[in-house]
Amino acid sequence: MTMITSARFRALSIISMTVIVVLLFLSSAVQATGRITDTTDYRVQPGDTLWQIARTYGPDNADTRRVVAAIEKLNQIDGGNLQSGQVIEIPASSS
Repeated sequence: MTMITSARFRALSIISMTVIVVLLFLSSAVQATGRITDTTDYRVQPGDTLWQIARTYGPDNADTRRVVAAIEKLNQIDGGNLQSGQVIEIPASSS
């Protein structure tokens, strides 16, 4: 009996841990894709990077990585390629 109980306990432990990991992943994914409710236009200057733009002009106290991802998504930018003079949208707030 103890061998069956031990095997069941181990299986339930593995299932429980898997469920917890999946829920944590889904929770962070939902937070990362918060809706952008307001944007502002920005004209790219020579030497600008997405990281610098996100830190300088993005929402206060926002995670810079998420702001960069939002700028890339809003403007369909692949790989952070910016052109001087290009006008991009920057998230001003999120809900």
